[in-house]
Amino acid sequence: MSGSDGSRSRRASAAGAGRTKSGKPRPGTGGYGRRKLEGKGPTPPAAMRPGHPAQKRAAAASSGTSGPAATAGPRARGTRPGDAPAPQRGRTPRGAGEAAEFVAGRNSVVEAMRVSVPAVVLYVGTRVARDDRVAEAIELAAGRGVPVLEAGAAEMDRLTGSALHQGLALRVRPYEYAHPDDLLARAAEAGETPLIAALDSVTDPRNLGAVVRSAAAFGAHGVVVPSRRGAGVTAGAWKASAGALARLPVARAPNLARTLQAYRDAGVFVAGLDGAGQTPLRDLDLATSPLVLVTGSEGRGLSRIVAEACDVLIRIPITSATESLNAGLATGIALYEVATIRAQAT
Repeated sequence: MSGSDGSRSRRASAAGAGRTKSGKPRPGTGGYGRRKLEGKGPTPPAAMRPGHPAQKRAAAASSGTSGPAATAGPRARGTRPGDAPAPQRGRTPRGAGEAAEFVAGRNSVVEAMRVSVPAVVLYVGTRVARDDRVAEAIELAAGRGVPVLEAGAAEMDRLTGSALHQGLALRVRPYEYAHPDDLLARAAEAGETPLIAALDSVTDPRNLGAVVRSAAAFGAHGVVVPSRRGAGVTAGAWKASAGALARLPVARAPNLARTLQAYRDAGVFVAGLDGAGQTPLRDLDLATSPLVLVTGSEGRGLSRIVAEACDVLIRIPITSATESLNAGLATGIALYEVATIRAQAT
């Protein structure tokens, strides 16, 4: 065969295999001939597909085996039979910086350190621009004996719940709650008429922090919150209290209605803030007596059982019917009014 005949034969063979005369693949063939592009026929039944659970059950039935091993799927690399499945890794949702034991953000951390929030560790980002706030936070931590650790961006996001931490986060020590009876003992030790604030179904920690701040400012002896269905002392509460949580105790009550009844049995009157209350706040004759002020949530107000445990329901006069006050603001107004009435009575 001549050289030209052999070349024509090779080009013809390439064309039959799905290539052009120049030897390049034909568009749409991937370099394969028409026969290679033909379908493989209809999809076989599930019991005939390798790896399908139905195929495994059929194989187990034919071999006489049964149980979990017959239906178990492929396991992850590096695991052994009987190991617990590996947890699924997902993205951390974006948060608002209200992780229970962390204060996030440069201003928030510096403020927390200034008011002596009980801290465990100060975390500083490894590649963040240092400014006066970062330097002050590190200086305050060193002065209080709080360890300072460096952490990467991913670790900072994990610790703070992906909050806007700005390369600075403070881990707060878990809060130690008081007993409701401790608040009466605190008033007795000071030789003062008891004044206690209580929150019913208030779930925003910032409202709790605001109430603690007002209670400390107007001479209250503590705040009572329910153990369930209510806000606890978190980093958000510490921030809103502006350090008042370090000076004023917060007690937890397993059952708020029973705790209020126990206060009544001890000679303390209970007044509930309610928009439908019959007594205006300024006409509260019990202000000079041992008193517990109870505030409900902005939406639901006082629960029925807590309202029934009150000696009187009082209201804050509001000029506009469309306006409402959140728990923190309403409690602050009530505490101020009680403190004013007590000051005028002395």
